[in-house]
Amino acid sequence: MSDDASIAQGLPLDGFSPISLAEMDGVKLMNRVDTKYLTDRATLTGVLRDAAAVGYRILVADGSRISPYDSIYFDTDGLRMFTDHRNRKLRRQKVRTRAYVHSGDAFLEIKRKNNQGRTKKKRTGIPMDELPDFRGDEAACRYLDAHSDFQAAELAPALETYFRRITLVNPDRTERVTIDTDLRFRNFRTGLETTLGDAVIIELKQSGRGASAMKGILLDHRVKAARLSKYCIAVTLTDPSARAGRFKEKVRLLEKTIHHPITVA
Repeated sequence: MSDDASIAQGLPLDGFSPISLAEMDGVKLMNRVDTKYLTDRATLTGVLRDAAAVGYRILVADGSRISPYDSIYFDTDGLRMFTDHRNRKLRRQKVRTRAYVHSGDAFLEIKRKNNQGRTKKKRTGIPMDELPDFRGDEAACRYLDAHSDFQAAELAPALETYFRRITLVNPDRTERVTIDTDLRFRNFRTGLETTLGDAVIIELKQSGRGASAMKGILLDHRVKAARLSKYCIAVTLTDPSARAGRFKEKVRLLEKTIHHPITVA
């Protein structure tokens, strides 16, 4: 999506100074504390204006300020990764492939959550045509074995997520803020698809739980922290056989945020 198209959607992105991928190298935060927030597009407009006013910069990649992301999540036949998260297991993992559509880069990614609430991410590059299924790539499978509790043979593609992301960086380059819009999900097991409409998921990524201007901005706009997993929400919405438990409350929160029920087809 071009800058002109993103601004036409009502998002005030032209007030930000740009930051390049090369400049962001020091803000990768592969070992970090994540805090997620849930809001809608109307509220996001004010959040963006305030963020620009206090000096946040916006990532510009391949000439665009909004980047499309396409991810495939893998899980066991019994949905162990979904179940571990539902059961509040402190040490848990997720395995996915992710494509950065504009750049053409694709990765196998392993995300680990430890019992201190920190997220560690490991990733290795894969060919773009392996996004739907990396399991035929011996090097990728060895990487999974080295960095995950799972082996490729016990995993299968479970769910696809697609969204558009805005990435902000604070003036000191000590934190990143990702803003995901236009979220769409497709379940490979059931064939069901859905979209979250005007819902916006904001994620603050820091090396620690320090002070943040963005936290103050979100508070001013009455945007509250919400523990959300795109994968778990998507499974809850698109797999009627999954034992969703507490994730049903997250779906109700999403529907309250966008002011209408989420439809699945």
